[in-house]
Amino acid sequence: MGFIPLFLLLSLTALGAASGEEAEDEYTWHLRKVPLVLNKRTVILSSPEFKAEAKPQLNVTCGIECQSQLPLPSVSDLENFLSYETVYENGTRTSTEVYFRDFDVQTEHAVIMDSPTRRKREVYGTDSRFTIADKQFVTNYPFSTSVKVSTGCTGILVSPKHVLTAAHCIHDGKDYIKGVKKLRVGILKLRSKRGGKKRKGSKKRNRRSLEIKPSFQWTRVKRTQVPKGWFKGVSEDVAVDYDYAILELKRPQKQKFMEIGIIPSVKKVPGSRIHFSGFDDDRPGQLVYRFCSVSDESNDLLYQYCDAQPGSSGSGVYIRLKEPGKKKWKRKIIGVFSGHQWVDVNGVQQDYNVAVRITPLKYAQICFWVHGNYADCRDG
Repeated sequence: MGFIPLFLLLSLTALGAASGEEAEDEYTWHLRKVPLVLNKRTVILSSPEFKAEAKPQLNVTCGIECQSQLPLPSVSDLENFLSYETVYENGTRTSTEVYFRDFDVQTEHAVIMDSPTRRKREVYGTDSRFTIADKQFVTNYPFSTSVKVSTGCTGILVSPKHVLTAAHCIHDGKDYIKGVKKLRVGILKLRSKRGGKKRKGSKKRNRRSLEIKPSFQWTRVKRTQVPKGWFKGVSEDVAVDYDYAILELKRPQKQKFMEIGIIPSVKKVPGSRIHFSGFDDDRPGQLVYRFCSVSDESNDLLYQYCDAQPGSSGSGVYIRLKEPGKKKWKRKIIGVFSGHQWVDVNGVQQDYNVAVRITPLKYAQICFWVHGNYADCRDG
């Protein structure tokens, strides 16, 4: 779908939420204690080569069905997966080992597996994406939280200075992508353009009416952080579960950001509906919004029906639930759109649109990367 009136679109999405009035308590954000992911040791590494090529589509060998056959990872495995690398704008790189406190493996893997019939989707049949054409809407919440990453992906503001995106947008599993050393993030802002020609023999300029249009304001990234679970040779079959990264900006942004959250199952959401906006390659310079139902989920992955194209990878996947004790609905990010991927289903390669869900451990890690302390990261 192309351009549509935004008030109509937002009204339609609100109806899905309103249909759950009778199950008010069920459709509520419930805060829960999350484990602590604590830094154990940090060492300095050599600078990355920054030679990897960006890949618009990932080939993943192990998806939900495949992973369901694997044994649950041990605490030691998870601590290895959530250890992380940090790269600074001057090329300095460090590696940090982590350990957990107040952590229970069974709680981390609390999603009940369910395998309804699924459909393969990238964009098939009717395109269900909506271009946010209205210049006022595109620069206002929640659409204003979506940002463009200079390597060709999308990200989402999770603080005035931090962007959540997909790990593969900056690292291919072996090395950092070309351009990451000078990584930038583009944020849509309204800017006025003044036109006019100076008449011959006249000192005055004939001013035309001001044209206000959204354009990208670019800011440099000062630091990137990626979990080691994404690296080749570390997590093997579950690497896709760790396809997320945080980018710290040099300058804080003034617009509203979106918080991250945790839900035990997308079945707890009205219509199992998720939302995300991204800068799809086939609609250059335009923000594209979509919403759809999740077709299957595991502890770490979400398979969904949302139409998407390369460029939307790294988008923040969010839902709307009620705040406790209030009638107001609040959006929170529950995952990162990894993209259109090939996964192994009973020995056969099939393609699906996949998102990485935010688990309690991932929440604790991302929260610490953003806030720099543990006190702000105990409830998710």
